Amino acid sequence: MKKYELVLGNAKRCGNRTLYRIRCLESFSSVKKGDLGGYIENESNLSHDGDCWVFGNAVVSDNAKVFGNAWVLNNAWVFNNAKVFDNAWVYGNAWVFDNAKVYDNASVSDFAMVNGSASVFGNAMVYDNAVVYGGAWVYGNAKVYGNAMVYDNAWVYGGAWVYGNAKVYGNATVYGNALVYGKAMVFGCTKVYGTSHIYGNAMLFEEAQVFHNASVFGCAMISNYARVCGSAKVFGDALVYGNSLVYGNAEVFGKAVLSGHDRVYGNARVSSKVNK
Repeated sequence: MKKYELVLGNAKRCGNRTLYRIRCLESFSSVKKGDLGGYIENESNLSHDGDCWVFGNAVVSDNAKVFGNAWVLNNAWVFNNAKVFDNAWVYGNAWVFDNAKVYDNASVSDFAMVNGSASVFGNAMVYDNAVVYGGAWVYGNAKVYGNAMVYDNAWVYGGAWVYGNAKVYGNATVYGNALVYGKAMVFGCTKVYGTSHIYGNAMLFEEAQVFHNASVFGCAMISNYARVCGSAKVFGDALVYGNSLVYGNAEVFGKAVLSGHDRVYGNARVSSKVNK
């Protein structure tokens, strides 16, 4: 049985598309019989099953599909081959397009965009001006917001947050309760997890790992299998690479350079190049 109809006399043009406002035929959830909804291009865009609905001035077009109990609200736009389903919400001025998927209890809002083959699911939230694209996954209780970008094949999950102007890309993973923010960049096959913080203009790449309660900030760079863990801090213009390890309560800062198999631990403080 149909739960809505197209209001043919209330169509509007959008580029080469003709969009039709929908009218509810049978009350369900918070939608009442006779209520006008948002706009769709054709009935394949919005399922007649479940409690899914398009509200306000929101648009679902092209081959995009909204089904399950998903809601698209406000001025949001879901288009191309995108799918929004389960209990997901897309609202504000958000765009979900290309082959992107938003599902489970996830939400995309404000001016955020999810595109490419990206997936946002679980209880994840993408909002503000954030962008998730490529083959990226954002899931669990993760949040991506501000002007942050997560793309390529990066994963952000668990209770991790990526925000500010931070970028996570390549095959990087950020998870646990880790925070990546400021103008930090995490890429390559890098892993950031635990309760670690990456911020400022810090860069992590080439299979570096930062975990436990460690912090990397300032203009520090961690790369080439280097690890920073425990409650260690690497900051300033420090460079840690190779198979170097910084752990415990150690601090590496200033113009320090660690390479090869250097180890800095305990309460050590290193502010210059380590002499072999």
